[in-house]
Amino acid sequence: MRSRSFYQWLMTQRKPENANEVQEFANGAFYDSAFPKQSQDFSEISNYLEENANYLASMQIFDEAWKEFLASEEEL
Repeated sequence: MRSRSFYQWLMTQRKPENANEVQEFANGAFYDSAFPKQSQDFSEISNYLEENANYLASMQIFDEAWKEFLASEEEL
């Protein structure tokens, strides 16, 4: 089992200036009070984002962020 939720990891990616796409995603998710903050489930988060995240330019950004999240969890 993963040690932290995707949202917890995503918040470590926030960057206010000169942000890349994943960092911009993190910045947007920070202000999304309904984001599934405790979830570690790809499908649950993906479905939520498809229906609710107007701050996410492309689902490919989420896919990239998810890959980075999984890689960071393997390092722990």
